[in-house]
Amino acid sequence: MNYESFIFKDYAFNQETKRLTLSYSFDNVLDFSEEYFFDFSFVDFDSRLLDQTIQSLFFMAGVSYFKAYPDANIEIKKGQLDKEATDFFGKTYRLGLGEFFYTNQLDPNTKINFPSNVDRLEAIDTLGVNNGLLIGIGGGKDSLVSVELLRNTPQNIATWSVGHRPQLTPLVDRIGLPHYWVERTWDRKLLDLNKRGALNGHIPISAIIATVGAVVAVLSGRKDVVVSNENSANEATLNYRNVAINHQYSKSLEFEKDYQTYLKNTVSDNIEYYSCLRPFSEVAIAEQFAVSGFNKYHDVFSSCNRAFTSDSNHIFWDGTCPKCAFVFLALTPFIDRPKLENLFEGKNLLLNPELKHTYRELLGIEGSKPLECVGEIKESRTAMRLAIGIYPQLNDYSFDIPEDYSYKSLNAHSMPDDIYRVMVAN
Repeated sequence: MNYESFIFKDYAFNQETKRLTLSYSFDNVLDFSEEYFFDFSFVDFDSRLLDQTIQSLFFMAGVSYFKAYPDANIEIKKGQLDKEATDFFGKTYRLGLGEFFYTNQLDPNTKINFPSNVDRLEAIDTLGVNNGLLIGIGGGKDSLVSVELLRNTPQNIATWSVGHRPQLTPLVDRIGLPHYWVERTWDRKLLDLNKRGALNGHIPISAIIATVGAVVAVLSGRKDVVVSNENSANEATLNYRNVAINHQYSKSLEFEKDYQTYLKNTVSDNIEYYSCLRPFSEVAIAEQFAVSGFNKYHDVFSSCNRAFTSDSNHIFWDGTCPKCAFVFLALTPFIDRPKLENLFEGKNLLLNPELKHTYRELLGIEGSKPLECVGEIKESRTAMRLAIGIYPQLNDYSFDIPEDYSYKSLNAHSMPDDIYRVMVAN
């Protein structure tokens, strides 16, 4: 079915019920609505700043519904966009939907044009109003490394999350810091539409979460929205029609810098967004987690994406997906074998013949790197080289590692200098 327009129809925030409703439509015929419940106490906030952050979320979250019929033109019924904002959202949609274009065999060069409706948006000057760090918790090892490295700094630290409360509650309790819960309810009408031919596929979910984080910052009186994206998120997953497709685009440094610029010029100088793990390799993060987090969190964390699907309500490791395979590989050099196998119900994923093809993909020996949040090929090869010292039978994997590569080398980042000093000091 074809629709002429995808409409950003309305957004409404009810401070008493703590609920935000976002409304979208195709041609005012097919309507969608999603809701966010901010389940925490609010501080006194600047209503203008809140509106600006809500608009950011409104425009970003629309990608979930736009992708169903992506040939539609975009129409804005509520909210304001200037040229800089339209460029930001158009680029994020296009690159963030790269995997979607690939899986649906669409042109990855397709431009997504947001119309501007104001000449210039002005950032709101609220300098000095907020303070403190909001560390996003996704359930995996990376955010736990961030928490433990920043826990004993002078910073005023809290954590926050979007969805998956049943899975995350034991983990949040174990962390023991103030936590801000956000529940997202997306329109399940999409499921029926997908069965009837509407397109489906990967969206830049981390970009949506980034814009939720700015709303949480305003409502909680915090300043820095801190995520835990590694250097590996910058690496393209595969090449399609001469375009680099990155499963992790909305976790990349490129997106991070674009969003920082958008916040500064369009929202406020007083909200920062950055990853505090960007300088580090996946192997270095695994090594740090083995030291600072594994024993503390071993029974309440999971990096397996399948534990956080809409039909799951508890933490687990499925032990068959590329993410599980990679995490097992990355932790192998640093965690005692019995402890690591216990995490996977006694299974040793490296010795599982059914995962051999997956490991060959992770190592770049055959096929393409999996469309998952996994490490760079050279990182996987480094971890495997270390693992071979433990399991000589893995020596049948044949690969090279660049001579100048060290998993302990530091990479580019865009975090504040004081946070960077804390991270590298540990």
